[in-house]
Amino acid sequence: MQSNRESALKVAEFLLQIKAVRLSPEKPFTWASGWTSPIYCDNRITLSHPSIRTYIRQQFVEQIQEKFGKPNVIAGVATGGIAQGALVAQEMGLPFVYVRSAGKGHGLGKRIEGELSSGQSVVVIEDLISTGMSSLSAVEALRDAGADVKGLAAIFTYGFDRATESFDNANCRWFALSDYAHLLDKALQSGYIDEVVMESLELWRTAPDNWKKAAHEH
Repeated sequence: MQSNRESALKVAEFLLQIKAVRLSPEKPFTWASGWTSPIYCDNRITLSHPSIRTYIRQQFVEQIQEKFGKPNVIAGVATGGIAQGALVAQEMGLPFVYVRSAGKGHGLGKRIEGELSSGQSVVVIEDLISTGMSSLSAVEALRDAGADVKGLAAIFTYGFDRATESFDNANCRWFALSDYAHLLDKALQSGYIDEVVMESLELWRTAPDNWKKAAHEH
């Protein structure tokens, strides 16, 4: 089995290769939150690449079993975690449910789709963690339904301190297959970025809400 660092670099390499992650410090992206960002991440693109999709699924399964043990149920966070979670559940031979971002506006108005019984242990699958708020909202919905949430696993995290704090405050264990630090290491290693760009990109992670100003002052 690969070490977590080896697999994190491999996942980062795949994400860069298929442009699931784009780095553009010269022409930054604007997130819905209003933050100016040199990185854009769409991990759903991995689903279009069978060998990469398989590798991610296998890493999820290995690391879930290593860190959380085998749960009763796998839950995906809508929408990015649904397909990934279903693949993991299939590989582990487990039931699957998914958690909506909000309750349906009709019928029972429920957030959890699928069969989940109170007391069942659950591992949650997410595609991306930024602040962690949407992920933890899903965790809260599962706990409200009586689930014993063992933890959450994501493909990628930006590594913001506020996300780590939020998961700690919610008493929810978690991990990501790869993260911003491994991504930058791989991007530098492969010549995708140089040292000067690397410095600017590292600065963004520490001050994402004020990056342009911080980069200029730096």
